[in-house]
Amino acid sequence: MLTDLLQYLVNGLIVGALIALPALGLTLIFSVLGFVNFSVAAQLTAGGYAGWLANTTLKLSLVPVLIIAFLVAGALGVVTDRIALAPIRRKPSARTPLMVAVVSIALNMALENAYRFSFGSGLNSFDMPIARDMKVGGIRIGLQQLHNLEIAIGLAVLLALFFSLTKLGKAMRAVADNVDLARLKGIEPVRLANLATFIGMGLAGVGGALLAIDTSVDPSTGSRLILLIFAGSVVGGLTSLPGAVAGALLMGVIGELGLLVLPPVYQSLTAFVAILITLLARPSGIFSGASGVRK
Repeated sequence: MLTDLLQYLVNGLIVGALIALPALGLTLIFSVLGFVNFSVAAQLTAGGYAGWLANTTLKLSLVPVLIIAFLVAGALGVVTDRIALAPIRRKPSARTPLMVAVVSIALNMALENAYRFSFGSGLNSFDMPIARDMKVGGIRIGLQQLHNLEIAIGLAVLLALFFSLTKLGKAMRAVADNVDLARLKGIEPVRLANLATFIGMGLAGVGGALLAIDTSVDPSTGSRLILLIFAGSVVGGLTSLPGAVAGALLMGVIGELGLLVLPPVYQSLTAFVAILITLLARPSGIFSGASGVRK
């Protein structure tokens, strides 16, 4: 029984690592632009497809695949933001966070159908060697899944260092804290908004590529995970980068442990419950005190 419980715990951390990167992207964009961009799900899928094409057609290995996934998802995120979301944000009568979030949901649906038209509805798997699982004290751990966890934590640390140590990172934090004051200091909010979107969507793309390597990719890959991603960000505080990672890992663990008492079809219910409890008990998020984009 204890071994089974530990196995569910490990599985939860692995699932949490996969959603941590898009949760980081969602949190970064919300911190700088002030709205929840649900099209992060579509960019996760874009990263999965970009990585899959790079691997199966160009025969590229893991690192180049992840770089391509980051660049493609980041660029697509900026382009679609400029086309669909920026015009809404510029309209005084419609630039409420809720309105922009609703438009981002429509954008996500449009991109998902574009993927279905381009690639079909089937599952697409990477052509990479399958490493044998390790067994530690009766607990099975996949090497690729362990690499996913390491990559997610590593990128989160790099992002935190970027915001703490670099001039661009500090400028983005200034925009997140007070747009008008940042503009008075000579900081251009639009340029930094594009950069935040590029980095945030790029992180989602890397998460999508890692997920596709571990399983597969299809047009609905991101949409199936968006609730868990959003829940991880909400639990983490929506403006805290460390909180986004911690929230994603927590959601992964809760979701897997929930399988002990709930059928798999109800697994997404845990995300709804986590969001509800967080909003009722601590609306600012459990990890809102942690350092992140906003201080």
